[in-house]
Amino acid sequence: MLKNMKSDYVGWIIFIGGIVLLLEILFFNRGLIFSLILSSVMIYAGRKRRAKKKGRFLFWFGIFFLCASIFNMITFKFLLLAVLLHLFIQYVTSKKKPKKVSPVLSELKKLLEEETTVQSKPLLENVLFGQQKTPAEVYEWDDINIQAGVGDTMIDLSYTVFPKGETVIFIRNIIGNIHILVPYEMEVSIHHSVLAGSTTIFDFKDPKIFNKVYHLKTLEYEKAERKVKIFTSLIVGNIEVSRI
Repeated sequence: MLKNMKSDYVGWIIFIGGIVLLLEILFFNRGLIFSLILSSVMIYAGRKRRAKKKGRFLFWFGIFFLCASIFNMITFKFLLLAVLLHLFIQYVTSKKKPKKVSPVLSELKKLLEEETTVQSKPLLENVLFGQQKTPAEVYEWDDINIQAGVGDTMIDLSYTVFPKGETVIFIRNIIGNIHILVPYEMEVSIHHSVLAGSTTIFDFKDPKIFNKVYHLKTLEYEKAERKVKIFTSLIVGNIEVSRI
């Protein structure tokens, strides 16, 4: 019951936050969308020209402008207030009704024996700024699920051996480029979502994109013994998937 109450509480916060955001855009701050898009474009353009002084200035000014736009949003202030209120309620509840745990040693021992987990180091990590790529040498494959802020991501699948079945790659990026190199014998399915940028997937090219979703796959994908399914999303940036 407590779990359902927490779920409903979070759901209500998201629902009310969505309404506040809609009202803010329609009535109180009609230039919000323009400010967010403009700051994203400045960040992207500045990153592309970061070797020059003007490019670096444009990049950091875009970051500042984006943060200022978000901090001035009524929706951001509402969500911040909701988080603080939630933490306060949790603190008061814990003081009134502290949670007591009385472990049963025999059951705990049995649970540890049955549910032993092994943690492995992921190939790629979540990053806020910067470029990352897979090793330029033979490496052991592990499914990829990452989020990135501003930067490029490059994945070379020719240096690893895939297990039988379907391999999965998830990449969510705010601003940057994604480049994935796929061996010729590998069948591929790609789901890509982007707000602004360009798409090059094998022989498919779309140089100017605005708010589109793509789903492409190779002809023998369904029958293949080894195959890779790729999910990518970008706000601003380019994706390129090519053979190697």
